[in-house]
Amino acid sequence: MENSIYQVYEDEIQSLEEEIKMLAEKYEDSQQESMFFSDEEILMSIKSFQREFQEELKGHESPSDLKAQLESLEADLLFLMKFTGIWFTSHSKKTVEKTGNRTIQKHKLSGNCRSLPFQLEFQVLEIKNKERVSAIITDLKVKMESGECSSVSKFVSSTEENGNLLPFFRSLSSYADWYEHRRCTFLHFKARYPDIVKLPEGVLGDYIVLRNPKSSGFELMIVWKIHVEEDGRTTPVLDLLTKVPERVLEQKIATIENAPTCFRSMLLLFGIETAIENLIKVVGLKK
Repeated sequence: MENSIYQVYEDEIQSLEEEIKMLAEKYEDSQQESMFFSDEEILMSIKSFQREFQEELKGHESPSDLKAQLESLEADLLFLMKFTGIWFTSHSKKTVEKTGNRTIQKHKLSGNCRSLPFQLEFQVLEIKNKERVSAIITDLKVKMESGECSSVSKFVSSTEENGNLLPFFRSLSSYADWYEHRRCTFLHFKARYPDIVKLPEGVLGDYIVLRNPKSSGFELMIVWKIHVEEDGRTTPVLDLLTKVPERVLEQKIATIENAPTCFRSMLLLFGIETAIENLIKVVGLKK
């Protein structure tokens, strides 16, 4: 029994000795190979490594290049803001979750489109998959200061549900153009015909009142809504309402009843500004 145990130990020792001998021979061979390289060859290898290292550095921009790229991006952003009328005034970002390949960041964004302010709150879920990064917008909330309660509310609800910001900004720009156009139009006619044009809700309201100070009780109200579809399409909708004393209504009932239809026809033929000015002139002639 003892002889068999000793034999096992001797076999193990012999195997280790053979392995040590083999490693020693490999070491001697590698030492001999290194002696074949001259100093000149070693120097050339070092220079070759330095060239490769410098080529890799060229792939990374210097601080001056990065600054030039940043200035170019800022110029592009400024052009887009002037072109679309959308100006961002503040932005904050906070990481709420980061686990493995998953990151969730919360954004708050404020700005103005023409004269119309807006606020956005949303979360961006980023998922990294190998070399690809996908981003999903969630929990979108939109705040807009507008009097167009019904149509704008539906559009905002649709945007929050879909979480798609690109159509929102495209529609916001179109809506704000009409919003600003209406404001400027009301302001223009108020300045030109101050005795006739009244703005009960100011230039930001959605209607104006035409009243001849010499004709008591006769008024025309031009209502100018901006309708926004759920898909973001914006359309100006104008209509005419009349307020006429009973004695006049009895005499010219047909003319008064046809006034809204005639106004819509003028809108199609002459456009918004000319149609409104024609009505103002008619009211100004009223005695």
